[in-house]
Amino acid sequence: MTDDELDLDHQEQPDGGCADFDAFFAEQAANGPAETIQLYGRTYRLPDALPLMFTLQMERLQASDDPDDVRAMLRTLVGEDALDHWAEQGMTDKQLGVVLIYAAATVRRPGSITMQRAAELYDQQNTAAGKAPAPAAPNRATRRAKPRRRAGSGRRS
Repeated sequence: MTDDELDLDHQEQPDGGCADFDAFFAEQAANGPAETIQLYGRTYRLPDALPLMFTLQMERLQASDDPDDVRAMLRTLVGEDALDHWAEQGMTDKQLGVVLIYAAATVRRPGSITMQRAAELYDQQNTAAGKAPAPAAPNRATRRAKPRRRAGSGRRS
């Protein structure tokens, strides 16, 4: 390209008016079927493209423990009350991480990742960050089968 071609101040629009990005982006929008995920009995429609707000909030959330930050980020991806519903259903932090990895990758390139691969990526990220993968919690039957210590009388022997 020549310097004249790159000189944006002197470029004229084909119709002589302003550059209409609304029309341009509408033409560029993906027209394929919307991707959906199902979680805790609800179906969530993923956006056609990763919202900029989601990307910006992901960067900011790296060091945040504020649930309102997570709510705001998820709102742009799956809707208003997803985080609260998931938390009420007993979602773990690992499960949330796997869902976020899967959803973000699926929005970027539909069909590019499996749920299993998203879980592997989550574990790799935590291992790289110095966090060991969380051990599986024993199920209720296992916890109940453990012998219990008897409470003492409070006297020392």
